[in-house]
Amino acid sequence: MKFSGLAARKAAAFGASAAVLAALAAGLVASPAQAATSKAGPKVSVSAPKASPGKYEGSCPVKVNFSAKIKVPLKGKTELAYRWLHGDGSKSKVNVIKLKGKGTKTVTVKQSITFKDDVKGWERIQVLGPVKALSKKGYFAVNCEKQSSDEPNVDIHVPSAPSVSARAWASPDRYVGPCTPGDKIDFTGLIKVDRPSWVRYRWVLNGDVVDYGKVKVYHARKVGFGLSPRDSHRGWAQLQVLRPDHTASNRAYYKVWCKDPAPAPVTKVSASSLVTGTNHDGCKVGAHATISTTGRAMVQWTWSVNGVSVLKGEDFFSGASSKTVELPDSSLVGDAAKGGRVTLTVSGPHNVDSISQSYAACKIAEPAPATPSATPEPSKAA
Repeated sequence: MKFSGLAARKAAAFGASAAVLAALAAGLVASPAQAATSKAGPKVSVSAPKASPGKYEGSCPVKVNFSAKIKVPLKGKTELAYRWLHGDGSKSKVNVIKLKGKGTKTVTVKQSITFKDDVKGWERIQVLGPVKALSKKGYFAVNCEKQSSDEPNVDIHVPSAPSVSARAWASPDRYVGPCTPGDKIDFTGLIKVDRPSWVRYRWVLNGDVVDYGKVKVYHARKVGFGLSPRDSHRGWAQLQVLRPDHTASNRAYYKVWCKDPAPAPVTKVSASSLVTGTNHDGCKVGAHATISTTGRAMVQWTWSVNGVSVLKGEDFFSGASSKTVELPDSSLVGDAAKGGRVTLTVSGPHNVDSISQSYAACKIAEPAPATPSATPEPSKAA
């Protein structure tokens, strides 16, 4: 802890005794020794206290707020006992908080101190139970502006700070789906001012600062950030205004459920509606049928007559669809002219399907009957 020529007056602001004041002036007051953590109990961690404001310059008295976070592993019920250690060597009373549950519980502890004079100091948290722990020092400074005795007592009108308000919300406030990289929930904050001002702000997510910013706000302005979750959880985000005025929005609550996407459906192909026809004029057979797919696919198809491939082709489908394919009239020779079967086989990326139908035998045209020749009648004798 650093002390100036006003060390005694600064320490007096904490209510220190005369002996402590003398020790402070001599620079002999030592900070409390680090307490050992019990090996038998759970590990407790505590953050260094933060002062708000951390460095103050202006009229006094002024109230400085201090806060720190204590993380306690829980397996049922326990009691958290702690106290504040002041830079002048004094201590606060012991505070006890009852906790219960499972997992790690984060507790925010706070205190406020009003200072009437200049002071530079620190605050510290000492955890006494369920196990002992000691935070690092959180430093602060107060510089009180005073009016010189030879200056006339003149009332000066100082304009008030701009009035600032903030509101926050999550969109969507509930996410269900794969927790892949990328923003899944967007947090939006609305800052309003009563006159144009530069506004410094920060976003706090579940107690941790995740983003800072500074914007010029004329009347109202939106700011925000995105959340890319890694696991299922629930929590909150808050927009905090740091300058020109200290204020904070509501807590925007959200919930994340990381869920693997459903497997993509398998594309299937099929053949249907086969129709065959025998062309007796020239003894030929023809056919047409419908090929279908349930999704994007390249489909190959083959026409066969009596097991012999006679025509092949392929078609690309950009999605679920159907198409008619034809077998042009094909000549039938030998036994094929006596009838048989036409088959259409289709194959896709995941399956093969086929459909068959018989066709009629060719009717061979019979020779036309001979036309009797004209016989001249015998002439009659005159």
